[in-house]
Amino acid sequence: MSTPFRLDGRIALVTGGASGIGEATSRAFSAAGAKVRIVDVNRERAEALARELPGASAFVCDITEEEAVRRLFASFDGLDILVNNAGIGLVGNIEETEAEDFRRLFRVNVEGLYLVTKYALPLLLAASGGTIVNIGSVAGLVGIKKRFAYCATKGAVIAMTRQLAVDYPTQIRANCICPGTVDTPFVEAYLEKYHKDEKDKVRGELNARQPIGRLGRPAEIANLALYLSSCEATFINGAVMPIDGGWTAA
Repeated sequence: MSTPFRLDGRIALVTGGASGIGEATSRAFSAAGAKVRIVDVNRERAEALARELPGASAFVCDITEEEAVRRLFASFDGLDILVNNAGIGLVGNIEETEAEDFRRLFRVNVEGLYLVTKYALPLLLAASGGTIVNIGSVAGLVGIKKRFAYCATKGAVIAMTRQLAVDYPTQIRANCICPGTVDTPFVEAYLEKYHKDEKDKVRGELNARQPIGRLGRPAEIANLALYLSSCEATFINGAVMPIDGGWTAA
């Protein structure tokens, strides 16, 4: 039998690919045989990771800058898999959310995904079985206290995923992964900024929020992205998949 979930000979691009879920995805795809293009705003981290992964390359790009995104994809001659992982968060209910912060989240989480996908699409359409995996969140499926702007952006990511699957049902596959809280630098930054004096207490609350009793691991999300990008998942299109320790089932 052949080894499942292989990506040999395929080219994959991961935004926010140098840390957290993006780094784990870059590693998983490389181990599965893909040539990985790591796109990140952190040059040092991206280049260091690329040196570790056979056939990988690093690119610095602000996904909110259309001309930079256009130039990036114009420099490529092929692409099979796009993972839209880059994103930012914000704590606050609607009253606590300033308009500029609201717009900033939409620029990165929604407009950035739009720009990357728009300029990647011709390459994906030219590929045989081009695949898009968008990293959403349980915040796009259920309301989460004090995450007004974040919930709004992740709801948009889910809607865009489904719409792409409807517009291009036979040319590409587009699916969305919705993680619960995952143990990443993203979470560490949140704890440092908002709960510096009570990290252990809040970390315990974050663990308890998932019914399984712990945070997710980046590799667990990466392995689902790997499956969705593989030929074993060719009947999956327009799907929105929670991976949240049972959070949205409760």
